[in-house]
Amino acid sequence: MNRSIFILILFFIGLGSLSGQNVQDTVSLEKPQIKVIARAQQDRILLRWGVDTPLAWRQLNGSGYTIERYTIVRNGTTLAEPEKNVLTKAPLKPEPLEEWMDIIESNDNAAIVAQALYGESFEVTGGSDIESIVSLSEDLQQRFTFTLYTADQDFDVAQKAALGYVDRTAKTNEKYVYRVISNVPKERADIQYGGVFVGISDYQPLPKPLDLAGVFNDSNVILSWNFKIMNKTYNSYNVERSSNGTTFNRINETPYTILGQENGNGGRIFYIDSITNNQNYTYRVQGITPFGEEGPYSDVISGEGKEVLKFVPHLTIKEILDENRVKLTWEFPQEGNKHISGFELNRSNGRGELLEVLIKEIPPTARTVVYDKLAPSNYFTLTAVGKNNNRRSSFPMLVQPVDSIPPVRPVGLGGEVDSLGVVNISWTANKENDLLGYRVYRGNKKSEEFSQITVDPIAPNSFVDTVKVENLNSKVFYKVIAVDRRYNMSKSSDILELKKPDLIPPTSPVFNKYQLKDGKIDLQWAQSSSDDVAKQMIYRKTNDDKEWQLVLDTVEKVETFSDENIEQGNMYSYTILAMDDSGLESLPSPSVSVVVPKTSPDEKVRGFYAQVDKANKAILLSWRFKGDDAAEFEIYKSKVGEKLRLLRVVPADAKRLYDYDLTINTEYQYAIRAIFKDGGVSKTEMKKVKY
Repeated sequence: MNRSIFILILFFIGLGSLSGQNVQDTVSLEKPQIKVIARAQQDRILLRWGVDTPLAWRQLNGSGYTIERYTIVRNGTTLAEPEKNVLTKAPLKPEPLEEWMDIIESNDNAAIVAQALYGESFEVTGGSDIESIVSLSEDLQQRFTFTLYTADQDFDVAQKAALGYVDRTAKTNEKYVYRVISNVPKERADIQYGGVFVGISDYQPLPKPLDLAGVFNDSNVILSWNFKIMNKTYNSYNVERSSNGTTFNRINETPYTILGQENGNGGRIFYIDSITNNQNYTYRVQGITPFGEEGPYSDVISGEGKEVLKFVPHLTIKEILDENRVKLTWEFPQEGNKHISGFELNRSNGRGELLEVLIKEIPPTARTVVYDKLAPSNYFTLTAVGKNNNRRSSFPMLVQPVDSIPPVRPVGLGGEVDSLGVVNISWTANKENDLLGYRVYRGNKKSEEFSQITVDPIAPNSFVDTVKVENLNSKVFYKVIAVDRRYNMSKSSDILELKKPDLIPPTSPVFNKYQLKDGKIDLQWAQSSSDDVAKQMIYRKTNDDKEWQLVLDTVEKVETFSDENIEQGNMYSYTILAMDDSGLESLPSPSVSVVVPKTSPDEKVRGFYAQVDKANKAILLSWRFKGDDAAEFEIYKSKVGEKLRLLRVVPADAKRLYDYDLTINTEYQYAIRAIFKDGGVSKTEMKKVKY
C-alpha cells in the first residue's frame, strides 16, 4: 500500500489496527465504539458491525446509523480528492416489530433478536452454550449479548437488526473506505464511528477447515479440528456424517461454535457424536462466516466404534514352586467368559507396557496358569481377549525367586577428566555370578543428591562420561552401585572426586561501599562467588595516571581495605580482581573514584546563624567570612535526623539567605561551607533551629 493511500485510510477510518482485510477504529478506549468488519464478494461488499457497550447499542437502536462510502482508489490510482457517497438515505434502524412477524415462526435466530429488541422481558432458558456467558440478572446485558451473538450466526437477521449491510453498487475497479456513523446526538453519547478499507478486488475464495481428526471409541466419536488458524474467517461450523461414504447429512441442528469450550486445547474445537459400534462412518466439516457464507468442506475422515470389554482380569496370587516355576491365580467374572476367546500371559516392563506374550490361548474358564521360565525379576500381566479382538489387561504383578543378598559394593574407583571434558572412570570388577551390572551416579557437589546417569545397569566395570568444563563447578563427583539379576542393589562405592581442567577465570569482586573519613579512604566489596579463589588484588591510580599501582595483594578472604597514603586535592581510582588456584584472573571490577578535597582548618565560615523570621514566615540564615579566596558558599538543609541535601550555592559576596520552604513545628538543621578558588573547601559549620 503506497503512502498516499495509507494517509487517506487513517483520515477516514481513524487510528485503527489491521486484521486481515479489516481496519477497526480504536480512537478512544474510554468512549463507546462501533467495530466494523467487511467481506468482499465477486460483485458486492458485505458489512457487519456492532457497538461495544449495551447502553450505546440501545441508543443506536433508537437513533440509527449512517453509512458513508469514500472512493479512494480507481483503476489502481489514488484519487486526489476522495469521493463521498452516503449509502443510507435515512438512518439505518432495526426493522419494526411487524416486519419480523413473518419469519420468527420459522427462524429461531430472528425470534431471539426480535425478543431482545421489542420484548417486555428477556429470558432464555435451557442448557445451551450461549447461556454460560450471560448473566441472567442484567436484562439489557442479555439483550445486547444475544443480539450480537445471534447476528454473527445469521447475516439476514443482522441486516434486519441494523447490524449488517450489503453494498451492491460497488465496482470492481474501485476501493473504498466505509464508515458506520452513530446518529445519537453527541450531548447524549459520544459514540465513535468505525470504518474499514476494502474493495471487490480483495475477494478471495473461502478456505476449507484444516486438520480434521477423529477418535473412535465405544459408541461415540470425538471429532476435532483447528479453529484458531481460521478464527478471523469462520465463527461457526456445520458437521456432516455419512454412513456410506458418499451421502452426507448435517448432524448439528444449529451452527456449532467454540463458545463454551475451554480455549486451552492447542487451538482445536471438539464435537462428540454418538454412533453404532462396528459400522463405518465418514465425517466432514464446513465453516460459516459472520456474513452467513458457507465455505468448502474439509477433508474427510472415517472410522468405526468398537465395544469395550467390560470385564478386566485381576492377578491375585503368586505361588513360587521353585527357582524356575510360578503358579499364577487371577479373578475374572464368570459372566464374562462368553464375551472372550481366552486369556494371554504377558511379561511387561513394570509400568504395564507389554514386552512379550509368554502363553497364548488360555481357555476362558481357566483361572490359574503355571509358567516355567522365570527370570530373576518378572512383571506379569494377564490379558482378556474379547471375541471382537478388543482387550483388557490386569495391573502388573512382580514375581522374584527368593534372593535378598545384594552384591558387595564396588571398590577401587579412579579416573580423570581431559581438556575436552571427557571423563574416564573404572573400578574393580565384582565377583558375583548373578551380577547384572552397575549403576553410575554423578553430582556437581559432594553434599548434593547424586543423579543416575546410566539408564539401565551396565556390564563393564568402566564408564565414559562427558561434562562441561566451561562452567563454575571446578569439580565433578561419581559413585557406583552394583546390581544383581534380581535387582538387589549394593551399597554405594566411596565418592570419587575429580578436578576439571580450569578454563574459566573466577567471577569479579565488586565494590559496594566506599567513604573518605579521618584522612583515609575506606573501601568495601563483595567477594568473588567462585570457590577456587586463591587471592585478591586491589590496584590504584592517581588523577590522570595511566598506570595502575598494586596496593593490596592478599590471600585472606577479607572484604575491606583502608588506603591511608593519600593527599588532599587528588582523585584516586580503585579496581579489584580475583585470581584462582590455576592462576586465572577475573576481569577487573568497575572502578570507583574518590576525590580528596582540599581543606583549610584555619579558614571557616564564622558567625553562622539561623533565626526564625515570623514576619516573613521564613528562616533567615546569616554568616561571616574573612578572606578573599572564597569563590562561593554551599548551603545544605534537612530535617533533624535526615540526610543533609544541598539547598543553594551563593556567590562569595553573599552574607544572608532566606528559606521559605518550611513546615510548622519542624526542627531543621543547616550547614555551610566555603568553596575556594583553588577547589579546596573549608570546614562545615552546622546550626539547628525549630520553626
